[in-house]
Amino acid sequence: METVINHWKSKVEFKARVEEWAQKLAIDVRSVAVRPMRKKWASCSTNGNLSFNADLLDMETEIGDYVIVHELLHFSAPNHGKLWKMLMRAHLGNYEAIERTLRQRSAPEIPEGRETNVS
Repeated sequence: METVINHWKSKVEFKARVEEWAQKLAIDVRSVAVRPMRKKWASCSTNGNLSFNADLLDMETEIGDYVIVHELLHFSAPNHGKLWKMLMRAHLGNYEAIERTLRQRSAPEIPEGRETNVS
């Protein structure tokens, strides 16, 4: 049986997915931008502003969900400590496998030995 890989249809669909996850995680999001970013997959501000790398639109929805959840959870857990890891696992299961896939992608420039530069 063939595995179907879903991709994002548009920036609007991606932003709608951010809103879905924000509601599910009870996070107030002020704004969502999808724009070219050279060194990160995403970033967030304490004001509730989120920015996502436009290159994510060409990737599988599973990777987009990983980056979205990763960023949104920083409103509850500002670092990548035990709480953040526990929440990632609770919402995405084996998130580390998706993270490894993302690390193998060509954009953005991530220094060797660093975490996937999501936030």
